[in-house]
Amino acid sequence: MLSYLDCVTALACVSAEGGYVRPRFNSEVFDLKEGRHPILAASKKTRYVSNSCFMDKDNSVLIITGPNMGGKSTYMRQVALIVIMAQIGCFVPAESLRMPIFDKVFTRIGASDDILSGQSTFMVEMNEANYALSNATDKSLILFDEIGRGTSTYDGMSIAQAMIEYIAVCIKAKTLFSTHYHELTSLEETLDNVKNVNVQVKEKNGEVTFMYRIIDGKASQSYGVNVARLANLPESVLERAKDLLSQYETEKKHVQQSLGFVEMSRPEPENQEIIDDLRHIDPNNCTPMQALQILSELKSKLK
Repeated sequence: MLSYLDCVTALACVSAEGGYVRPRFNSEVFDLKEGRHPILAASKKTRYVSNSCFMDKDNSVLIITGPNMGGKSTYMRQVALIVIMAQIGCFVPAESLRMPIFDKVFTRIGASDDILSGQSTFMVEMNEANYALSNATDKSLILFDEIGRGTSTYDGMSIAQAMIEYIAVCIKAKTLFSTHYHELTSLEETLDNVKNVNVQVKEKNGEVTFMYRIIDGKASQSYGVNVARLANLPESVLERAKDLLSQYETEKKHVQQSLGFVEMSRPEPENQEIIDDLRHIDPNNCTPMQALQILSELKSKLK
């Protein structure tokens, strides 16, 4: 009882000090007005820019584009933290929040590898993405940050597009999907429940100013060279990069891949366990008796 009172008191103090509001729950609509990251907004070192987020049945997948350092990852973390705070019974840092109850929250944000098990950053990313795609439902929240960046451009873009299509058509979970593959923004035209948003940037005389504001629509470019300029790379490197970028963009127009949508299906949950069992069977190491026993067990599961 004492631990419960301690927890409730802590949540109440944080909510009162931060001017948090009480979330309201519904069955479908996620409507966050001027939400703030609970940690960054409390920091006095920088001025934090609040942002809104709206998802419903008709706009369940948001594709987020924009430059690095523009605030895409922070925006996604903000949404995830606010959702978790609301569902543990805490008030949230926002002007208002209406949301459904999420059964699960899946995230793939940041880059990491697993040296001990010999897994690369890309393999770790694929494993985590697979866990989300296999276990998410239409009541879940998925946050994928730059999926596919650990491999070649066309490989990564193909995997990212296939995941978006699978989520939008087969899972229908509410999803924030950030990417630097601007070609993926065309999915808004082919999938009814996909919407483009981007981080606002102002450019003047080759210099960019990050507004840290999420607005509707797709980003016009990545501003990678501009960000490199902010890092004070040698001018000769920047000029060479600009020339190469111009060449690559010209070539890309001639080799633009078709991004037409192809219908996909999702395995039935009851069959997925059997599929997983089959993948782990090594026929070369099974005796005839073991094979018959495995077959009998799989048949029982089907019933």
